[in-house]
Amino acid sequence: MKCEELTVALRFADTFAPVEGTIQAHQDMINELGFVWYGKLGSAVSTKVSTRIMENKQPRILLIHSGKAGRYWAYIEKIQYDTPPKNKIPEYYRDNANVFKTWFKVIRFEEAPKNILGHCVVVSSQRPLSEVSKSSMSPYFIIRVEEE
Repeated sequence: MKCEELTVALRFADTFAPVEGTIQAHQDMINELGFVWYGKLGSAVSTKVSTRIMENKQPRILLIHSGKAGRYWAYIEKIQYDTPPKNKIPEYYRDNANVFKTWFKVIRFEEAPKNILGHCVVVSSQRPLSEVSKSSMSPYFIIRVEEE
């Protein structure tokens, strides 16, 4: 039986992250607080898409490490547009928190299967994310995830 969900795939890089990297810096805060806020740069995710994500059985977003093989599911319990308290986000980007347009309250990270991009279809083009992500510079994609 096929299961289908709508969510977003976001690219990230470790350009400004501490030595341990973006995912580990966020995981450290989850270990401490039980959650962490993950910020999305650039244009905000629409409220329509945010609502659809939160309607999924297990709301999550896909994080794609730009230029590397890392793919992670970030399981979330809330999406908001206001900057969260700075002590709830990793220290390395607290000073720039106001430039992030969408915030995801992450409760858990899980490494995604290596072939996950082949199970995702970009809604706007109806093409596999594995193809689109190679040729597009877009920082995020609205995707349908189809898994067995």
